[in-house]
Amino acid sequence: MEDDSLLAEANDHFHDECGVFGIFGRQDAAAIVTLGLHALQHRGQEAAGIVSSDGTQVYAHRALGLVQDIFSAPVLAKLPGSRAIGHVRYSTAGGSHIKNAQPICIDYAHGSIAVAHNGNLTNADEIRHRLELAGSIFQTSSDTEVIVHLIARSRESSTVDRVADALRQTKGAFSLMVLTPHEVIAVRDPWGFRPLALGRLKDAYVFASEPVAFELIAADFLRDVEPGEMVVVDKAGLRSLKPFEREPAKMCVFEYVYFARPDATLGGINVYEARKRMGRALAVEAGVDADVVIPVPDSGVPAALGYAEQAKLPFELGLIRSHYVGRTFIEPESSIRHFGVKLKLSPNRSIIQGKRVVVIDDSIVRGTTSRKIVKMLRDSGAREVHLRISSPPINWPCFYGVDTPSRSELIASSHSLEEIARYVTADSVGYLRPESLHKAVGGTGGKGFCDACFTGDYPVAFEHPAHRRQLSLVI
Repeated sequence: MEDDSLLAEANDHFHDECGVFGIFGRQDAAAIVTLGLHALQHRGQEAAGIVSSDGTQVYAHRALGLVQDIFSAPVLAKLPGSRAIGHVRYSTAGGSHIKNAQPICIDYAHGSIAVAHNGNLTNADEIRHRLELAGSIFQTSSDTEVIVHLIARSRESSTVDRVADALRQTKGAFSLMVLTPHEVIAVRDPWGFRPLALGRLKDAYVFASEPVAFELIAADFLRDVEPGEMVVVDKAGLRSLKPFEREPAKMCVFEYVYFARPDATLGGINVYEARKRMGRALAVEAGVDADVVIPVPDSGVPAALGYAEQAKLPFELGLIRSHYVGRTFIEPESSIRHFGVKLKLSPNRSIIQGKRVVVIDDSIVRGTTSRKIVKMLRDSGAREVHLRISSPPINWPCFYGVDTPSRSELIASSHSLEEIARYVTADSVGYLRPESLHKAVGGTGGKGFCDACFTGDYPVAFEHPAHRRQLSLVI
């Protein structure tokens, strides 16, 4: 996280650092991938890349910035072929650098290969150290390059077998797209931490981190890529393989809380409806006498609607979001950095003044943004401010592909509800219980979802997680 930047001050949330998209069987493949990545732009705004192939060689373009700014018509003209994969990236603690943009593309003994990865390998450092001792030279700081080295070193005879052999040596989260001149491979880790969907665009097959990307290109959603599944598409068609040992499904529950677009359907569950159910449950468990319910836009809107419906209170847009805070304004002079949240959110004073306000947000990480929002509401005349969170307290960092602070920086890990309320200067703070969150998204008793950031129950173990910072992320 860029703690000393305006970006961090204005958006103290967890960040899912990337999204992937792929297609096989369409002559304008790179253009289709551009549209798919645009629909996934919410999963990463720092850099984007596309690698295409015409069946003989591969062509790559990667750059820092937004998809629509990177992939102009002249750029797309240099990405020919009927198959392509793409990636959007969120910047992490490693900082912005073009060398970390994906997909990673290399030439090796068996030809050309490109890899785009959403996730985080918990044993990447161990593998990297072993490979370096054996003479491997790394050009980036990403987990993805570890996977590429493992593929290149595999003694298996086919690309599919080499990819499977490489991934069997890893632990953790991966939703992966692989491109060669002859095939596109989509593969998801055995736990299914990160989402991945399969679709059809006429005679072409498409893959995306979220099926909402299919809507933009008028593709049909077929199904989710299953945890532990490898889907291979080539001239012979599509085939499905299960090359890994079976594990219990543990998709990230935070996809439903914040990461995914509200119009997405993941694992058969509509995100918007799940968030409304979270809000309804929150009103039952942590309701308070008030005059109006307002969301922190945009992610708090569905939960606030659910809360207001359940509590029979008016729902109003008491905070108006600016959609024009771009990267060109993310690095201001230090003299104006204190504006922080005010650049992103503006209070609607007529809705707030003299009212007892319930403000709904999806999560609290450090509490810095919540503190500024509460002050903004009080400065606009709110008589009371009650902060309600449509997820449980975040007590633990994520190690499966989410950019999070260390545990010591998570306010809920060391503060009671009363202490958090005092810090953010709210009249009260309330959260959703973990059991209610699981019920809202269709699970029971923690089955089917990873909720380690709330409970500390890590499905893939590693040494002393409570005392380690975020692992090197896929960047």
